[in-house]
Amino acid sequence: MQSPSEEPEFKIDLSRCTNDWDARTKLRRGLWQALVRPLYLLIPGRLPGLRIAILRLFGARIGRHCNIQAGVTILMPWQLELGDRVALARQVEVLNFAPVRIGSMTVVSQRAHLCTGTHDVGDPHFRLLSKPIRIEPECWVASGAFVGPGVTLGRGCVVGANSVVTKDMPAWKVCAGNPCRPLKDREVRSGASEAP
Repeated sequence: MQSPSEEPEFKIDLSRCTNDWDARTKLRRGLWQALVRPLYLLIPGRLPGLRIAILRLFGARIGRHCNIQAGVTILMPWQLELGDRVALARQVEVLNFAPVRIGSMTVVSQRAHLCTGTHDVGDPHFRLLSKPIRIEPECWVASGAFVGPGVTLGRGCVVGANSVVTKDMPAWKVCAGNPCRPLKDREVRSGASEAP
């Protein structure tokens, strides 16, 4: 390993990496991260209504009959909008520097990652960039999937487990892979579900 005096000149200077957040956003983030979020994460699984109430208190728009399980982390609640009957499973991570909108009747399974932020890799100060994520109604984002900045999942889209989604995916398709791509049509049977 080189000593500090022998290090080459750096092209990246993180000491000048900044964000464009206004004072109100910085204050809200500070209150959420330092005071409320630690308590929110301690709420036991049997009290999803309390989790939803706290998120709403911090500006999240959450529809009726949603299920946000224990261990779901949300960076900025005021940037989150859920339709009716949305389920976020354990350890889902929502890094929402920009808005994340999830339509009704959608499931986001355990350890899925919705990330609206990235960095300008050509910027010497590694500036943060963010673009919203939109998940249309009736989608399923399976376990461990990553959905990146600016992505829209069309209505009824399924994203397979551990997929990496960096581009929009079409409606009513089953999509998977790294990079994620459409594989086949999603056909939903009509009528009531029957137990096997």
